Amino acid sequence: MKFQLQSQYSPTGDQPQAIAQLVEGINAGLPAQTLLGVTGSGKTFTMANVIEKVEKPTLILSHNKTLAAQLYSEFKQFFPNNSVQYFVSYYDYYQPEAYIPSVDKYIEKDLMINDEIDKLRLATTSALLSGRKDVIVVSSVSCLYGIGNPEDFHANVVEIKVGQKIARNKFLRDLVNSLYSRNEIELRRGNFRVKGDTVDIRLAYEEIVLRVVFWGDEIESISTMHPDDNVPLGDHDSFKIYPANIFVTSQERVGSALAQIELDLGEQSAAFHREGKELEAKRLLERVSYDIEMIREVGHCSGIENYSRYFDGREPGMRPFCLLDYFPKDFLTIIDESHVTVPQIRAMYGGDVSRKMNLVEYGFRLDAALDNRPLKFEEFERMTNQVVYVSATPADYELQKSEGVIVEQIIRPTGLLDPEIKVKPSLNQIDDLIEQINLRVERNERVLVTTLTKRMAEELNDYLLKLRIKAAYIHSDVDTLDRIKILDDLRAGVYDVLIGVNLLREGLDLPEVSLVAILDADKEGFLRSHRSLTQTVGRAARNLNGLVIMYADKITDSMQQTIDETERRRTLQLAYNEEHGITPQAIVKARNKIVGLDLDDDEDRKASTAKELRRHRVENSPYYEEFSTKVDIAADPVIPYMSTDELQRSINMTRLEMLEAAKKMEFMEAARLRDELLKMEKMLAEKEAQ
Repeated sequence: MKFQLQSQYSPTGDQPQAIAQLVEGINAGLPAQTLLGVTGSGKTFTMANVIEKVEKPTLILSHNKTLAAQLYSEFKQFFPNNSVQYFVSYYDYYQPEAYIPSVDKYIEKDLMINDEIDKLRLATTSALLSGRKDVIVVSSVSCLYGIGNPEDFHANVVEIKVGQKIARNKFLRDLVNSLYSRNEIELRRGNFRVKGDTVDIRLAYEEIVLRVVFWGDEIESISTMHPDDNVPLGDHDSFKIYPANIFVTSQERVGSALAQIELDLGEQSAAFHREGKELEAKRLLERVSYDIEMIREVGHCSGIENYSRYFDGREPGMRPFCLLDYFPKDFLTIIDESHVTVPQIRAMYGGDVSRKMNLVEYGFRLDAALDNRPLKFEEFERMTNQVVYVSATPADYELQKSEGVIVEQIIRPTGLLDPEIKVKPSLNQIDDLIEQINLRVERNERVLVTTLTKRMAEELNDYLLKLRIKAAYIHSDVDTLDRIKILDDLRAGVYDVLIGVNLLREGLDLPEVSLVAILDADKEGFLRSHRSLTQTVGRAARNLNGLVIMYADKITDSMQQTIDETERRRTLQLAYNEEHGITPQAIVKARNKIVGLDLDDDEDRKASTAKELRRHRVENSPYYEEFSTKVDIAADPVIPYMSTDELQRSINMTRLEMLEAAKKMEFMEAARLRDELLKMEKMLAEKEAQ
């Protein structure tokens, strides 16, 4: 199937020439090009047009999960009929295994896996191995970490068709080999259940249940249904069931792997003995022997990824398999915000190997643990055939790799100008900031504030909440999907102010933001460099009233460069607007469904999210005591005077609360809400009859 771009817009401004140049370069076989596009110039739309025209499976790399989620949402909208996938780290929390020799402290691995993201990762590998060419994968640098051998993954795909001769028990064994588990009580993701000649499988990578009905040793029918209510979705003549885990392997390979692990354990223990390291030898023997026993008995052990080289069939020193191995040979790589993403890729291997060297040297792990790693930068370069670097501030590396092939996209089709920049003294900066925030709140606009540390972000957030300003913070300690929800809540008006450190720089598409405040702008360093400041300034470039305030006591070189470059771009845009008679228009952008979260712009969710905000952030605050008291909604004297629309919104909100209470088995509360719901529905019917 070919890529089918769907959009109500056509390329304008600098976009047509940028698309034409990039497509020409890719078709000519150029290994690297750079798209220098300012914030708000439609770089994502340009990328989508390029993908449609070159017709290649595409990997889009982003440097953090939040921006990857935003890109995923946008490309899903651009290509609704094609396969758009999302691949990021599935850890909500991850404490890697480590050993600190100076204090003789061993730190056990600790983690929390996000089930929804795990499903999306499996959907990605399944789509890439399905044979489809119209696949777009939006990913963080997690795609460079080791995953299972694609040959083993493909070998464990269970293919079935109606009329196929296969014993039911043989089919069940195939499912188990693909890491599906039997569960007769609750059909969770990656489980199957058996009732007579009917086998129900809840796929690990899609929200459907597959029902396979046997007649003796023959498959009589194959159908799919919704997992929550069993509503039929369709019948199938054939079906491919992809494995329930990326790290799948064969029983034969497990046997040979265990034999090799035991052999390497003997050799490494002997080496420790020769060096007089008796403690390390004893520690290694105990730990690895226990792991071997666990794998042999239950098929898994803690830290099994450290033995991935054996299960993948790799030689010592060979790079691990990663998501790039699942792509066909001729694929396109687009690196978004390349000035940040490329250094991140470059740094990944060094940080990983330094930690694991201690584990190996002190007998906690076999040497093979060093081969469970992310790709080295040179390996990544070899695996990517053609690359398009995308950035408003490309670094020297991209410019060098592109060999002068720089495609500029400075003009915004909307006519919007880069924001005006003001520099104000840092004395009393918080008081001035609050005054500026209140001005934006009156105009129903939003504010971004960047600080230098996480602690400053959290303390400023608490202070604003005490002043009854709806604020939230976002930084690396906030869970992935929570970050996405917070950003959407900012757009919805649940929050008026969002405070961050480094996550508010690149790529965030927030047209409602009219003010960006940069605290301590004159503190030279990574977060206040020319590139960082330019990217941060760009967050206000999607609003007609865009303004950036830099709080500083002096104008640093980085600040001056940013001010000069912003003024240059404003001048170019003004000239273009005058030449073409363009009046700047505000960006109106719908909020979309992101990564399985229903983020549609409806009042029900807005009210529900506001309730969550009150409960989590202010119910213990003396400034918000009025929120802690339960009242009967229908008894509220304001209710009878509501308009029909307002009353309907209250009904919708109450219905959601009732369903949530029932889900939590709080049946008394659910019954109370049900009674309130009935009263309000009666009021609504009476109002509509008048």
